[in-house]
This record gives sequence, C-alpha cells and structure tokens, in this order.
Amino acid sequence: MNHNNIILSLMQKHLLIVLFFLCFTSTFAQEKTSDTTKNVQPQKKNIDFNVMPYISYNRTLDFMFGAIPMMMYKTNKADTISPKSLSGITAIYTTNKSYFVCSFNKWHFNEDKWRAQLFAMAGNQNAQFFMDDFDSSGFYDYGTQTFLVSVSALRKIVKSFYGGIGYSYAHYDTTYQEDIQPASVSHTNGLQMILLYDTRDAVYYPTKGSKIRARWITYPEWFDDVNANKIISEYNTYISVRDKKDVVAARFAGKFGLGNISFEQQVTIGNDDIRGYSEGKYRGDGLMAIQGEYRYNFHKRMGVVGFAGVATIYGSDTPSFDWKLYPGAGVGYRYRAFKNEKFNVGLDGAVGKGDWGLYFRIGEAF
Repeated sequence: MNHNNIILSLMQKHLLIVLFFLCFTSTFAQEKTSDTTKNVQPQKKNIDFNVMPYISYNRTLDFMFGAIPMMMYKTNKADTISPKSLSGITAIYTTNKSYFVCSFNKWHFNEDKWRAQLFAMAGNQNAQFFMDDFDSSGFYDYGTQTFLVSVSALRKIVKSFYGGIGYSYAHYDTTYQEDIQPASVSHTNGLQMILLYDTRDAVYYPTKGSKIRARWITYPEWFDDVNANKIISEYNTYISVRDKKDVVAARFAGKFGLGNISFEQQVTIGNDDIRGYSEGKYRGDGLMAIQGEYRYNFHKRMGVVGFAGVATIYGSDTPSFDWKLYPGAGVGYRYRAFKNEKFNVGLDGAVGKGDWGLYFRIGEAF
C-alpha cells in the first residue's frame, strides 16, 4: 500500500469514528434536554466541544468533504477577562484526490496579556495555474505535497496594542503537468515580526471596534536557499446598526512580496481575500484588496451575510494580469457552532470575473 492510500485509509477510519461520536453525542444531548423531571442546575462547562461536517465544492479541487472536531475553553478558569481559546483539527478529502489534515490553535493567557497561535498542515494539493506564453495559453495542472507549521506569540505592550514574533517552516514537493516547469523540492524558514492593534469587543464575532495587524516575514539567505521578504497588512473595522441583530464589516488587505518569491509563496485571488475566484488563475507576488460585508442574525444561532469587494495583483507570470481590477460578490449562511460562545461556521457562494466559488467557513471571513 503506497503512502497516499495509507493516509486516505486512516482518514476514512477517523471520519467514521468522528461521525459515530457526533451521532452518539447528539442523541445523548436530545435525551438530556427532554428530561424535565430534574431541577438541578448543570454546572457551566469549561470546555465546549463540537464536531462539524465539512462539505464544499471548488472548481479546482472538485467536491470536498471531511470533519472538523473543535473545542473552545479557558486556559485558566479564574481568568474572566481573556477570551476563550480555540483548538481543532480539520480532515478533508477531495474528489480530485487531494487531501489535507490541519491542526489550528488560538490561545489567550493571563487576562489576554498574551496571545499565541499554532497551525500545522500536511497534505497533497492537486490544482492548476494559468500560463500565457508565445506558443499557447491555458491552465496547467500541478501537484504539491506540503508540510507546514507556523507558531507565533504576542505580548500586550499598552492597552489594545500588542507586539510579538513568529516562525514558520514549509516543505514543498511540486510537479507540473507535461513538465511545463521543472519539478522542484524546496523548504522555507520564515521569521516574523508582528504588530497588532485590537479594539474589537470580541475576537470571534466582533460587533464594534477595529483590528489593525502588520507582519514582516523574512526568509534570510543564511537560513534558506532564497532571499525573500513579505509584508502582510490588514485593517478590519466593525459597526453594529441594530444591536445584536447585525454587523457591518469592512476590510483592507495588502500582501506584498519582495525579492525572490517562489511559486508556492505567491498569493492567489480567492484564497483569503475576494471570494468568487476558485480556478487559481490570478496569482502573483503581491495583492491588494478591499471588501465589505453585511451580517444579519435572523435567529439566535443562525444568520446570513452579503459581501462584495475588489482586488488587484502584481508580479504575475502573465504580465497582462498585473494591476487590473478583479471584483467579487456573493452571499452566505452562518450557523453558531457553540452554545456558549458566538463562533460561526458557514458556507459562502460568490461570483467573480469569469469565475465563481463555494467556500466553507470556520469563523468569519474577517
């Protein structure tokens, strides 16, 4: 049995266990709710646990399905100021034979004076990219086996202002259809300097305030085979028009690649900013995007969103794509994943310039 079949077999076994556990816990919860003969007040749990199914579709990856077990908890029960921390695992398989297993963690410590994150991913992505040369133009398939881990820590300096450092390691093994480009095996070590200004009233579902974050990521030549830098900036702001019913959110994002940016390090419209692009056509060394979103809660555990935005890129392998405007707009559905915390999962549908996409969300888009 080859490596891919072993991983797929393990994922299928874990999914069966997760689905069985989900059915069991759902039945137990229903039985517990229906028992009205007991008047004992349940103790408030420190850990909220849930398993969400993952079902989506992408024009590049095709149908995607999997499971997301996750939990929210206090790192210290006596800490009434820190938001709850979040940990989870995502296991996804696609019908174009891609697979991903991810672990995501966000921690808040010591009355929110410290914040830390840990993300790890292993998988194989079978995707496509667009290439325009003198002989022909079109989409070409490629496959990348990836292992990635990223860790960061922030310390509050003054009220609402944080500073910190981070480190990321990535290993890529990429092959291309018809040898349109040479196969490559590479790794990167990124050192990060992070600044954050955060006045949001909640980290998972803000209704007012702003978040400004800037990251400088360097891939130094003494640490890597290439010498490159990235500047990643974002500004998010939130306003509630009707108390506890809706939120108007706006975002500007800038991702600037400097130096020898590799194919795997490039940014693609549709991955993080400006939904509606799933073909992987518009990619380059840098990206700028602005967008807005309206979030309406029609039920205590359900809501809908509408969004629109526009992006531009530079440093594309197809120069005619540089500095053009790429709009996107769509709608989505949200469901509150935890009873005691406003944290949503959902599904978005969006259209872009000659493209469209479906997006399963863990948390809000921004």
